[in-house]
Amino acid sequence: MTGNSLARPIGHRPARQVADAPVICRLAAMFAVLFLVLVTGLPAAAQQKAAPAFETKAAQAYLVEASTGTILLSKNPTKTLAPASLAKMMTLEVVFDALKRGEVSLDTVYKVSEHAWRTGGAPSRTSTMFAALNSLVRVEDLLKGVAVQMANDGCIVLAEGMAGSEEKFAERMNARAAAIGLTDTHFANPTGLPDPANRTTVKDMVTLARHLETAYPDYYRLLSLPDFEWNKIYQRNRNPMLAAGIGADGLATGFAEGEGFSILTSAEQNGRRLFLAMGGLATDKDRREEAVRLLKWGFENFEMRTVFKAGETIGQASVYGGDRGKVDLVAAAPVEIYVPVTNPERLSARIVYRWPLDAPVSQGQDVGTLRITAGDRLLREVPLKTAAAVGPGTLRQKATDALIELLFFWL
Repeated sequence: MTGNSLARPIGHRPARQVADAPVICRLAAMFAVLFLVLVTGLPAAAQQKAAPAFETKAAQAYLVEASTGTILLSKNPTKTLAPASLAKMMTLEVVFDALKRGEVSLDTVYKVSEHAWRTGGAPSRTSTMFAALNSLVRVEDLLKGVAVQMANDGCIVLAEGMAGSEEKFAERMNARAAAIGLTDTHFANPTGLPDPANRTTVKDMVTLARHLETAYPDYYRLLSLPDFEWNKIYQRNRNPMLAAGIGADGLATGFAEGEGFSILTSAEQNGRRLFLAMGGLATDKDRREEAVRLLKWGFENFEMRTVFKAGETIGQASVYGGDRGKVDLVAAAPVEIYVPVTNPERLSARIVYRWPLDAPVSQGQDVGTLRITAGDRLLREVPLKTAAAVGPGTLRQKATDALIELLFFWL
């Protein structure tokens, strides 16, 4: 059974019995005008308008502030698209993970097979680092080829060297994708070259990009290398965002026939980082212009606000069979959101947990989630922990709780 603080749980006690006042009051203090509208019913002319929705040419778009995970823009976030070269970021993740675990080293060398050379090398007329047939290439150089030039031959050489074939390596890609939380993604190969089984979403791509930046900060820097030379052929970084003057430092662009242009990018300004994924754009020009426009909008029109301090009581959860009936819920870190500077949106928050908690409950136990929304748009989800322990209750307390639970179950 799931309970929440601002919406009545189906088949459970009324929401008013949950300690939701701290949530409502804190959000109201941050957005005083909107709070008055809710409480006193100010006339429509006096109500402050919500921030206007941002329009984009992209068919799919997902823009997130990194430190809080606040979703600034969400358009068809789980509609699948062909990842194209964005799939190469998953190839990098598999290799980065292997490096971190000591499975391979930067000095490990792999041979350029004829398949790698024909499919992704010079004869392929695709993105390539021009690795010579039968040559031996270090993992570090292969990574640079993939990061800077989106090299298909580099991806295939890594896949064959580490797993024996593209197909086996794709299995590793999918296992890693599941491990880091990509829920609507499947990879058929390490390059993103056309295959109907290659599918992803802009939401999953942002999740992947955030993971790469936080889990592998040293390797992530490869994505911002301005150029790379291999086999006496010099090439500049293929990512157009690096020269856009907006603080971008990665990641990749893609194109799929029938689905248009896509991009996965990240930028940092004044210590604030944004991640953006878009798909379904008509031209390369639209892709670059829309990415720059969205990132500028995200940096210039939002600011950080603290909703709750670390350890501050956010609400309460009911406890069944305990020596007391409720326990305070807190967040381990400050709860911050990235909100519009002007025309703030009306925010709502609710605590979601499985009602009721069963005693005994330990202090610091993960029991629920704080969900902050603007309208029907989810901004943040924050794990909540218990602020104190609740021991087993007396036989009478347990009997009373059992009767209450039974009554509300049938209601």
